[in-house]
Amino acid sequence: MKLHLDNREAKNLFTGYGDGFVELNKSVRYEHSIVVLPDSVMEDWSSSGFGGLQAKDFERLAKLDPGVVLLGTGQQQRFPAAALLRPLMEAGIGFEIMDLGAACRTYNILTGEGRRVAAALLFDRIS
Repeated sequence: MKLHLDNREAKNLFTGYGDGFVELNKSVRYEHSIVVLPDSVMEDWSSSGFGGLQAKDFERLAKLDPGVVLLGTGQQQRFPAAALLRPLMEAGIGFEIMDLGAACRTYNILTGEGRRVAAALLFDRIS
């Protein structure tokens, strides 16, 4: 699916996503777990996928100081254990858990509103 949003203030916007990939700014394609913020991309986030999520992954997200974290859990929405999300809760950072496509669409909307949002995306698939 192609996404188009024209917002000159935001550097990083999702312009496409599909089975196992996202595209940023019509130019960069990612096929591994990443965190996207309006002004940066963290490419080394949670390399072990959904099943390997640890509290330290969410500690890293909290240090980025976003207003909200969108956790995109791949093709299907899956919920991590509440204990893993504690670093976000303790920092007062809101979070939403959704499938990858919904996370991309929601990120673009929130970024377009000027919000400091982080999209933490996982690409592992469910059989």
